[in-house]
Amino acid sequence: MKKDILIPEVTDIFMAIVKEYNSEFQCDDWNAYIINNKNIDIEMILIVSKGYNEDKQIETAILRHRIEKLPAKSYAKVELLLNDVIKLSNVFNVTFFEENVMYDKIFLFKKGSIKEGALRTISLLNKRGILIK
Repeated sequence: MKKDILIPEVTDIFMAIVKEYNSEFQCDDWNAYIINNKNIDIEMILIVSKGYNEDKQIETAILRHRIEKLPAKSYAKVELLLNDVIKLSNVFNVTFFEENVMYDKIFLFKKGSIKEGALRTISLLNKRGILIK
């Protein structure tokens, strides 16, 4: 029965962790973004995220986010990552609809990958961050 289920490949949808200055609190924050680099809108985006550490079996609370529609060639801020959380592995399970077809992809930022030295310019965001394809 499982062999009969078609699971389409996700393309042109990315997650990014961006370090941004927060003028309200006058500090740098790490924020997670979802990026739609497609030429078509996506809808009913559900994002389930958590941080964890395999060694000490530490897990954060599971966070759930919903975005009704993400237009083509756009992005949306998903959540703020606290300094204690960026030290962990962070996983984002993204499910969405494109032309009435459901897609699902897991984006994993491995422990130690969210750091200053890994920051690169993300052209669509026009910000520096870490991008997972």
